[in-house]
Amino acid sequence: MDMDKFKLFDVVALTEDLPEHKLPRGQVGTIVDVLAGGKAFEVEFSDRDGRTVETLGVEPHQMMVLRYEPGSLAA
Repeated sequence: MDMDKFKLFDVVALTEDLPEHKLPRGQVGTIVDVLAGGKAFEVEFSDRDGRTVETLGVEPHQMMVLRYEPGSLAA
């Protein structure tokens, strides 16, 4: 996986359930720190009122970046 795919303050969504944290697949969060040289990322999950629900380390295979503008597809 390309470690440059994710960067600080990217908005991401989980691609799998994290039941131990009560976070379902599709839950949206923001990357707030890069861990282990990009092998994991600290992601903050908040509710609709902006209150932090959970902050935890997430591996790249557990999330995807949300895009707001059309872009090119990686080959």
